[in-house]
Amino acid sequence: MKTFLIEKYGARGDGTGVRAAERPDPQVGADDVLVKIHAASVNPLDLRLRDGAFKAFMPYKLPLILGNDLAGEVVQVGSAVTRFAVGDEVYARPDKDRIGTFAELIAVHQDDVAIKPTTLTMVEAASLPLVALTAWQALVERAHLQPGQKVLVHAGAGGLGSIAVQLAKHLGAHVATTASAAKADLVKELGADLVIDYKQQDFATILDHDYDVVLDSLGGDNLAKSLQVLKPGGLAISVAGPPDPAFARELGANPVLRLAMTALSLKTRRHAKRRGVTYTFLFMKASGDQLRSLTPLIDAGRIRPVVDRAFPFDETLQALEYVETGRAKAGKVVVTMV
Repeated sequence: MKTFLIEKYGARGDGTGVRAAERPDPQVGADDVLVKIHAASVNPLDLRLRDGAFKAFMPYKLPLILGNDLAGEVVQVGSAVTRFAVGDEVYARPDKDRIGTFAELIAVHQDDVAIKPTTLTMVEAASLPLVALTAWQALVERAHLQPGQKVLVHAGAGGLGSIAVQLAKHLGAHVATTASAAKADLVKELGADLVIDYKQQDFATILDHDYDVVLDSLGGDNLAKSLQVLKPGGLAISVAGPPDPAFARELGANPVLRLAMTALSLKTRRHAKRRGVTYTFLFMKASGDQLRSLTPLIDAGRIRPVVDRAFPFDETLQALEYVETGRAKAGKVVVTMV
């Protein structure tokens, strides 16, 4: 089958990046469904994996096929599969140990797959699993967001932000977000109550310091400033900040790696503690059950995908570069195999 993979870790342009390659078709286990991939989306995670950002705690065997979410059609089921049949249209975020959606086929455990929303095209459905699951796990599982609470979602026009704004609004929260002035109308349509132009305004000085939750996708100074807008007892959730001890325990990391992760996040956690708030790092998990919880919201129009552009599969390298150079205007970039 045709794939796009890495053979060595390394950034774009140094000769060790992503390339097209033929690979054997996947082996299908008893609990697996074999999916003919129609579309897969490009995520910043793909670029970070390419660069080796996670190799210390996710030691993939190379060569590694990139790609972290998909929509497609089931073409084979394992002997123990009970939820799916050949011909089902599905979408999924494979488990972190079984990624590889920049390919014509993938075998995915049935627990990580859900029937595709009927109202969406394959391209639209492929844009959702990773970001929709991240938003769900941040706002529902971690934050237990309640009606009337206040949440700040950074980069509200981005892939994660555009879904998180909609989910937070569905949950009844007051939603503030950061976005450029050109994207203000879009994020308001998605449900944002307050839009801060990050190019002209400082969210930390504009917002009242009474927010219950911040969802940060930028890290660094943005995360540090986000702690300032939380009220005592508030929660900052970051997908881009330093890993914390809870994540190390969740991974089952060895003592040396646990110590390293504890040290990496020490400054942020101390800053949070001084302000009477909590910092937590989120690395999302695959979950077919959570996708099934999201599907009715998608089919009802409560959450809608935002797709910036679709590239043909042969132009996957161009799609990755398009994302990396920041040319996407809003939402997700997708590659189409069919």
